[in-house]
Amino acid sequence: MFFNLNKSCKDTKARAGTIQTENGIIETPIFMPVGTAATVKGVHFHELKEDIGAQIILGNTYHLYLRPGTEVIEKAGGLLKFGGWNKPMLTDSGGFQVYSLAHRRKITEEGVRFQSHLDGSYHFFTPENVMDIQRKIGADIIMAFDECTPYPCDYSYAKKSLAMTHRWLDRCFTQFNNTAPKYGYPQYLFPIVQGSVYKDLRIESAHYISEKNAAGNAIGGLAVGEPAEEMYEMLEVVNGILPLEKPRYLMGVGTPENILEAISRGVDMFDCVMPTRNARHGFLFTNQGVINIKNKKWEFDFSPIDDLSNNPLLHNTTKSYLRHLIRSNELLGMQIASINNLSFYLQLVKEARQQILNDNFENWKKDKLKQITERL
Repeated sequence: MFFNLNKSCKDTKARAGTIQTENGIIETPIFMPVGTAATVKGVHFHELKEDIGAQIILGNTYHLYLRPGTEVIEKAGGLLKFGGWNKPMLTDSGGFQVYSLAHRRKITEEGVRFQSHLDGSYHFFTPENVMDIQRKIGADIIMAFDECTPYPCDYSYAKKSLAMTHRWLDRCFTQFNNTAPKYGYPQYLFPIVQGSVYKDLRIESAHYISEKNAAGNAIGGLAVGEPAEEMYEMLEVVNGILPLEKPRYLMGVGTPENILEAISRGVDMFDCVMPTRNARHGFLFTNQGVINIKNKKWEFDFSPIDDLSNNPLLHNTTKSYLRHLIRSNELLGMQIASINNLSFYLQLVKEARQQILNDNFENWKKDKLKQITERL
């Protein structure tokens, strides 16, 4: 069985489960560090596994297709062997990059023609070749090719886009079912619910996606600028339809608060660049609250970065020292800050899982949010 639901809370939709892949077991709820170009920026794989506790990471089809290219990855025996990550991996299909490259792409029924951000060369993604590319990359979980609509989005455009995304999804499944994994272990295709912030479109999409009976389902097109309450409303609508026995992945989300609120609404999987991107600019997430380590108030603070962290490195690094490193643009500072933020995120979802198993998630969430959202 791909997914096993271990526990559902009595007073909320939060749930704890396990996902079984050939490359390892994933305990949910889970956060996936983003390894866009076959690396989580500034962090070694052994640190991710041994110190941070990552169980699965995310790679990006668009970036990996452009560099190093599928030929290199395939000859290496897949991305897991190429980089040395021996745990599960998920690949994003490139749909979000299509969204973010609005000035460099043209969308048609056949697919998307786009210019590389590296050298301006032209490329073409279709539902079929995106399946083939992800097969070659070798992720355990691969994503359907879709269009991520912007916010705000005109209703008529959102409706037209959704219909095309569903037609693309049919083509994804046809290609996926007509091809085989390349590296000796199963791969699983997740469809993506779209529909902007329109309730009727989200309902239509959730039903369409559910009928595919895929191993798991994703929710896309959120956290693109809409108010958090609209995102939460869409999650409640969608998760009221998606099958309970399948994992649910909320793409590209988000802040620690977003994650806990989404867990309470039935989401199991998350990814976001926020932990590492913010870290490189000196913005830290800790169990005591959020810190801008560049601020002068930390200059003579010789206390640990986060004395409640489960990562020993963070007990032995002071705020004063990290401030010095970040303000000096030292690579070590960015690395330590990244390790801190990723450790925080992984510890947060691990604690959430335990509280779900203890039937105490909602009470814990209220107290936890007060702590971790305070600006220090």
